[in-house]
Amino acid sequence: MIKVVAENKIKQDKIEEFLALAAKLREATNTKDEGCIHYDLYQDFEDPSVLTFLEEWESMEALEKHIAADHFKEIVPQFESLVESKAMRLYKQAF
Repeated sequence: MIKVVAENKIKQDKIEEFLALAAKLREATNTKDEGCIHYDLYQDFEDPSVLTFLEEWESMEALEKHIAADHFKEIVPQFESLVESKAMRLYKQAF
């Protein structure tokens, strides 16, 4: 099992635009991507411009297929102009 934590610091005037795109990505991922256990977006309580995807995948292969999917390749590049900074970490189950 693979977990992904992808944190995005969004430009203040671009939050709504990011949320609209993220909603499309979430819907497509949760309905189309085999091996996706969950794919959700969370907003920080203290700083609403920090939006974090929390993902769970059955395998690294499933995650790689997600990254190669048309909906990912169409939507994710659009995030670039909306984001001030980003960080992504991958986790595997320890035991």
